[in-house]
Amino acid sequence: MSDSNSKKKETFGGTLIFVFIICLVCAALVSISAVALKPLQQANKLLDKQTKILEASGLLEKALNPESLKLAGSEAQSIVATYNKLVIAKMIDLDSGEFIEGDPNEFDERRDARDINKSIKPVDDMAGISRRANRAVIYFINNEQGQLDTIVLPIIGSGLWDLMYGFVGMNADLNTVQTVIYSADFKETPGLGAEVLNPKWKALWPGKKIFNSAGEVKIKLVKGGAKAADVHGVDALSGATLTSRGVTNTLHFWFGKEGYGPFIAKFRATAGEMK
Repeated sequence: MSDSNSKKKETFGGTLIFVFIICLVCAALVSISAVALKPLQQANKLLDKQTKILEASGLLEKALNPESLKLAGSEAQSIVATYNKLVIAKMIDLDSGEFIEGDPNEFDERRDARDINKSIKPVDDMAGISRRANRAVIYFINNEQGQLDTIVLPIIGSGLWDLMYGFVGMNADLNTVQTVIYSADFKETPGLGAEVLNPKWKALWPGKKIFNSAGEVKIKLVKGGAKAADVHGVDALSGATLTSRGVTNTLHFWFGKEGYGPFIAKFRATAGEMK
């Protein structure tokens, strides 16, 4: 009987040791994989951002046309080449609107927003972001002649279920909209809030005005459709009232005094000399 019990204990102990070893090996493999894949993940994340910025500035088609692909190689190489040639990224302090030192490629808005030492709680959090990073990156896009053509501003705000991240492409007057582009990594409902990705809806934005003549933010999504003569109105997303309201509130926040307002005022006061 004792021999039998001893064998059972040895078998049980051996099993525990085997399971423990397997867990260690699996943990090591996961850790090694995570470290090895991190550079690739970061490169893909940067490429996705550069793609969105080119799309917001109307340059994505140029980057992907046959002639560009012949020169640059793959689509990714062409996007990077076009971005590096025409886009200048600069960091700003949102409170002052001044340019600051920093590497735009290393900046992570989501990380800064979670750090109480690098973010603030907005006084009027109409965008529903809880905390706003103290810094932001602004993208200046030049044309082939080296003249400023487009300024792309990142935006963040609540939709129906989660935060939505996007970019607004603006003319150099920082009032006339060229495009509004949202990233697809959100939880909005397909066919409703997710219609922010629909090319037909995105095509409604070019030429719309953010501010009125008094400098007030007037851009809005209009339920039932905006009138043709309404330079501040864009058709709301059908059946997605809360997401539409979220887009409007997001734009009002980021073009207001707690968003890009200070930068826009300084940029206009210096007739664009800040760039």
